Amino acid sequence: MRSATIPGQTLVTSILPSMIILGLAALAALALAFIRRTPPDSVTERIAASRALAVTVAIQGAHFVEELATGFHVKFPALFGLPPMSSTFFIIFNLTWLAIWVASIPGLRLAQPAAYFAAWFLAIAAMLNGIAHPAMAIFVGGYFPGLVTSPFIGVAGIWLWRCIYKATAVPKKA
Repeated sequence: MRSATIPGQTLVTSILPSMIILGLAALAALALAFIRRTPPDSVTERIAASRALAVTVAIQGAHFVEELATGFHVKFPALFGLPPMSSTFFIIFNLTWLAIWVASIPGLRLAQPAAYFAAWFLAIAAMLNGIAHPAMAIFVGGYFPGLVTSPFIGVAGIWLWRCIYKATAVPKKA
């Protein structure tokens, strides 16, 4: 007897681990974007943060290409005994975020809060990638998709975090 599946259930099931991890990263990024504001006199720091964002986006693009070419969308859900992620979903999801991050580069220079949310999110996700891919490689006992570029995106995430942190501050209470 075959079990019935609800349309879209396989997609939801296969992306659940990613959505939990990225959802927590997004919540942290949202909190940081609300808590840390950009002082008007932080022009130099905002420019540095926008440059760090541009470099980090480029490295994330390379990381995405490695993941796609080596089957991350298949092998990551398999770690949890789940069906593969749709390659179409994986591509659209990643290209959408890359576009958001590219659009956020000038937003950092202009101190736009939404751009800071996107940048904080990338910094957090990048640092997680720098840790998670080597950990998954150790877990599987060999190469895991995304491993080669993960140290680069991890270091870029730390750099981006530091630049955003310097460009922002917790407002002083009056």
